[in-house]
Amino acid sequence: MRLTEEQRELRSAVRALLARHPGAEAWRPLTRQIGAAALAVPEASGGAGGGPLEVHVVMEELGRALAPVPYLGSVVLAAQALLASGDAELLPALAEGGTVGALAWAEDGSWDPGAVRAQARREGGGPWRLTGTKDHVLDGADADVLIVAARTDAGVSLFRVGVDADGVRRERLTAVDPSRPQARVLLDRAEGRLVGDDGDGARVLRHVLDLACTALAAEQVGAAERCLEVTVAYARERVQFGRPIGSFQAVKHRLADAYVLVESARSAALGAAVAAAEGAPELTRYAAAAKSACSEAFSTVAGEMIQLHGGIGMTWEHDAHRYFKRAHGAAHLLGSPAWHRARLAADLGLMERHLGEEAGSVRAGAASVFQGAGS
Repeated sequence: MRLTEEQRELRSAVRALLARHPGAEAWRPLTRQIGAAALAVPEASGGAGGGPLEVHVVMEELGRALAPVPYLGSVVLAAQALLASGDAELLPALAEGGTVGALAWAEDGSWDPGAVRAQARREGGGPWRLTGTKDHVLDGADADVLIVAARTDAGVSLFRVGVDADGVRRERLTAVDPSRPQARVLLDRAEGRLVGDDGDGARVLRHVLDLACTALAAEQVGAAERCLEVTVAYARERVQFGRPIGSFQAVKHRLADAYVLVESARSAALGAAVAAAEGAPELTRYAAAAKSACSEAFSTVAGEMIQLHGGIGMTWEHDAHRYFKRAHGAAHLLGSPAWHRARLAADLGLMERHLGEEAGSVRAGAASVFQGAGS
């Protein structure tokens, strides 16, 4: 699994641009000069006709720089939800980058499509009316377009809701990671337009979840790699007891362990991106494995970054705390590592097998108890 020459050039271009345009100001040149928002949109819908591997490259670089741009929320979540639903009307605007979309999906901290409880009702042939609360909406307070998941009589469906429509209220949340803006969206009989087919939302959301986990895993790898680079550089220059701390065997071991974690996570993330690009039927297991592995790798390496920097790693001026906060926030975004391991086990059929074995041992144990009682 290796990147092509074009993908490596894309990586170099994005890295150079982020160095010239730090922070939120990077969004406009990313979309105008590189066309990053158009990479995963088909050419027929105004995009560049790329795919998950190109998104993987961009997300890795965004993770290295902790760039607070709406790429994951707009380009991955919102655009891919529209693409999977077959509704291409908004795709050209999202691909151009001037319009930012937000997918309002999670409820009560859960990204499971089955956990959607917001209601959509249609009375007397009138418009759809949505009621409910959505949490952890990426870039939701500043988005130009809301795509909302709500439950109808046919099942979970997606709706396009105006950000300034009656009955829509957006609250900016104070997140652990301030570089990834989140919002709560409250709906009170807000008017919505059906996106795709009624009742098809759960299928769309499951597919988008896999793509988003794949993209987020790439971001986590990029950020973890940057943590390791900064820490290795510091270990070479920080002198204690007359020697660079990187010369001490204990520090070498910790850095070597961090390197193994980063490279293992890189393989998992790239494997998921390849599976997504090929449309592999096993994408769910690849995406779940990547999200779980990369979340834990990034959290561990970010923690080592702070510890091996010592006192300076705890200061506000150093970037260590920014990466640590991103690691913590990203680990729980789109579901915790434990939840994704459960998804992986279910996809492999291990959950049913475990429950079956457990039920068998319970029955055997009960039989032995009753036999003993009879004797």
